[in-house]
Amino acid sequence: MRLVFMGTPDFAVPALRALVSAGHDVVGVFTQPDRPAGRGKNLKPSPVKVVAEELGLAVFQPEKIKTPEGIQQLRVLEPEGIIVVAYGQILSKEILELPAKGCINVHASLLPSYRGAAPIHWAVMRGETRTGVTTMLMDEGLDTGGMFLKREVLISNEATTGEIHDELAALGGELLIDTLNGLEKGDLIPIPQTGESNYAPLLKREHERLDWSRRADELHHQIRGLNPWPGAFATFRGENLKIWRSMPLLQLDKELGKLL
Repeated sequence: MRLVFMGTPDFAVPALRALVSAGHDVVGVFTQPDRPAGRGKNLKPSPVKVVAEELGLAVFQPEKIKTPEGIQQLRVLEPEGIIVVAYGQILSKEILELPAKGCINVHASLLPSYRGAAPIHWAVMRGETRTGVTTMLMDEGLDTGGMFLKREVLISNEATTGEIHDELAALGGELLIDTLNGLEKGDLIPIPQTGESNYAPLLKREHERLDWSRRADELHHQIRGLNPWPGAFATFRGENLKIWRSMPLLQLDKELGKLL
């Protein structure tokens, strides 16, 4: 299938690699512009750009995809479908309707749960025991489009967001190929989302601070949900301390009991 890929962070990389490995014709990769990073504030390319160039793919980095210039770039490429994986920009109705196969999104939750920008973080922070990946046909809403396929993974009580992220990223690439195969065969149609939904907003500084009045298990989920980024913190003697690992006292007592 003739495709355009849109993605930016590490999470999107396995999906891009999967498309190329499966033989799809990726005629363009759209990713966020290079951003200043590190102490020197040197411009740093996105993980998707690095891999796209490694694979010899054409890279486009419009500041705003919804501008006439961005839309014209897409029209010239004439994609049958547009694949979107954590791109970081909202697509206009004109873009959504441009490809014949539509815009297909890989989202890191079991929709309609955890729509929004940080689904993995919030699933772990709220102590969920399962999450997954959903492919869907995008519409103008925020992660509200009809669903194609889902795959579920379990979240252990020790798993961090980083660990679940890597598992879901790999699974997302596999699920994307299954979705495209189904669409090419005519076996898949988008199923409307039903049932209770919730929202996974962008993380703010207030979400990182540990409140010691909360229950031990809630703090534990918060700490592992913010590992490896952006990290939970507490203030001690006027200094902010990052806390990466924890264990609720009751669980710690059980672990110590095994050793005695």
